[in-house]
This record gives sequence, structure tokens and C-alpha cells, in this order.
Amino acid sequence: MTPFGLSLPPRILFGRGEAAKAAGLAAGFGPRGLVVHGADPARAGWLLADLRGAGCTVLALPAAGEPDLAMLEAAVTTARDFAPDWVLAIGGGAALDLGKAVAALVPAPGGAMDHLEVVGRGLPLAAAPLPFLALPTTAGTGAEATKNAVIGLPAHGRKVSLRDDRMLARVAIVDPGLTDGCPRGVTLASGLDALAQVIEPYVSSRATPFTDALTLPAIAQGLAALTRLMQGEDPAARDAMAWVSLSGGIALANAGLGAVHGLAGPIGGVTGAAHGAICGVLLGPVLSANRASAPRGSQAANRLDKVCEIIGAGLGCDPETAPGALADWAAKAGLPRLTALGLDPDRRPEIAASALGSSSMRGNPVPMGVPDLVAVMAAAG
Repeated sequence: MTPFGLSLPPRILFGRGEAAKAAGLAAGFGPRGLVVHGADPARAGWLLADLRGAGCTVLALPAAGEPDLAMLEAAVTTARDFAPDWVLAIGGGAALDLGKAVAALVPAPGGAMDHLEVVGRGLPLAAAPLPFLALPTTAGTGAEATKNAVIGLPAHGRKVSLRDDRMLARVAIVDPGLTDGCPRGVTLASGLDALAQVIEPYVSSRATPFTDALTLPAIAQGLAALTRLMQGEDPAARDAMAWVSLSGGIALANAGLGAVHGLAGPIGGVTGAAHGAICGVLLGPVLSANRASAPRGSQAANRLDKVCEIIGAGLGCDPETAPGALADWAAKAGLPRLTALGLDPDRRPEIAASALGSSSMRGNPVPMGVPDLVAVMAAAG
């Protein structure tokens, strides 16, 4: 067996009602805390009240959208002035990424560009991050279990990561009840992202027995739960999607991703479209392209075949047509195509070249070049 290591938050709480423990756990790191929440502050009101009730002095900071460099730098300045003992993020992937990045950079002697990959210097953090706690309110990114934060660089037309092993949350609380009532469009896009994040680590060239144990059963579970949620609210399906999302976050942190996420970064950078929607519309075309290129009988081909069998069983179609059936199902459920998300077809070669330099592409099960990625984007509309 090939040696492998594990990167995990030291404490993960999963289950309905577990969010009630957040204030007490945060207070254990000190009396002053920064709470990063999503665009609607009302969704974090209960938590702020709990924290103040626990004797904490708290500053709330909104993440109005997916974080970019300007938003991050402003948040770090505000946080340094406040001097928190810890950072807690509650919300979707945008809030969790912003909170994680702020926790990393408040103690850092330099700025974000010293540590951002690709466009920055990519240096390791010079100081340990503040303790970070994560409470996701969507089931998609798995950011509560990852060691990176994705930051948009509009001037460069791409999204890149701030990454360090010490950026893992000290406490990740995954309470599926926080996802109840999530809007249908957000549920679809984030759910497809969660599905991509158990499929890509499973077929990744860096997959391990540990990540296989998480990802393989989660593929069918995630697809079944997402199809149920497109028909109506379903607490059991919310529970399942929260588990799939957490599994994907752990898996991608330990086995990497692939072309879906390799393309999603630069596409998101030039369009500003939601990350989950981009990943969702790319998933079927990337599966098709990988399967067409994988040598028959290879481990990559066998794993891709297994994924298509699972999707075929879930959607009631032949495994050979499963990637296209998944794309068609997502479109009928309301997922926009790439052009509707704002991608100019003329920019496909530029985006493909940019994607080849991403860390995600290193896990793709088969090599891809610019023509392959351009074809994937064309198939995604």
C-alpha cells in the first residue's frame, strides 16, 4: 500500500443540535472573538447572542459575496484593530473562506500577497493562525474541513488559494439543521459541488484507502439526497447532503481534485459566477472527457466506470450515458450553462491555459491539454 498522510480538523462535531455548542467551544479560546457571517446578519443572530451570553466580546463582520483580495485586506485591517482571540465563521463557503483567511493573516507580519498562490509569493505563513471555528450553513464546499481559503483576484481574472496546514479549523461543527430551508438554487449548485468533491477525489491519481472509504459510498448518497431536495424540503436529505459535503472537504484535503475545480477557479475569476454553479455544469463534461481518455483496464478507467455506474443507477440510465444524463438533469433542475453564467466563449483557450497551472489539475486521473479543456467548456455551454 502506498504511504499516505491525513490532514483533518482536530475536532469535528456532526449532527442536528450540535451548533448549540459553538459559543461554549469558542469561549474556550478566549474572551474576544470575530464572527464572520454571510450577507444576511439575521442568520447569525442566535450565535452572536449565545456568544455574548457566554461572556464574549464579539465583533461581527459580513461576507457579502465570495471573498476577493480587497474584501480580505479590509477584513484583516478591521480584525487587527479589534485584536480577537479567535475567529468563527458561519455561512456558506464564502464566509468560511473569508473567516479562515482572516484567522491566518491577522498574526502574519506581511500581507495577503506574501502568501497567495500563483499570483502572490506563495510563502508559508510566518506565524500560526488564530484559532478558527467553522459552522457551514450550506452543504457544498466542505470548507470546514480544508486547509485553504479561495480568494478572488479580479485584476488577474482568477481565484487562487491561501494555503497552510495550520489553517484547518480547530473546531468544525456540521449541523444539518443550519441548512434547512436553503433556497432551491443554492441547494442545487452547492449540492453539485459537494457531489463533485466526492467524485474527483475518488478518481484522483492521489486517492488513498482513507479517502476511498469516504467518497465511494457518498457518491450515491449525495445524488439521491440532491434529487430528493429538488422535489421538496426533506430533513433526512439535508442530513445526507451535510455528510457528503463534509466527506468531500476531508477527501479533497487529502486526495486532491481534478479538472472540474481546475477550470472553476479561472472561470470564477473572470465571470464572478458562483463556484458551485460552475462546478455543477462542468461535472458531466469532465467525466465524459476523462472517461474517453482513460486507457481501458487502467485504475483510472475502472474508477470512472464505477462512478458512471453509480450515476446511472441513481438517474435510471445506462452507465455509458450517465455523464450526459447528469448534465441534462442538472439543467432541467435549473442549473445555468457556462455562457449564461457569463463566460465568453472566446476566452476558453485563455482559461484552459490558466487551469493547467492550478493545483487541482495535478489530481486529474488522466492528462489534459488546452484543447481538451476547451472542449469540456464547449460541452458545458
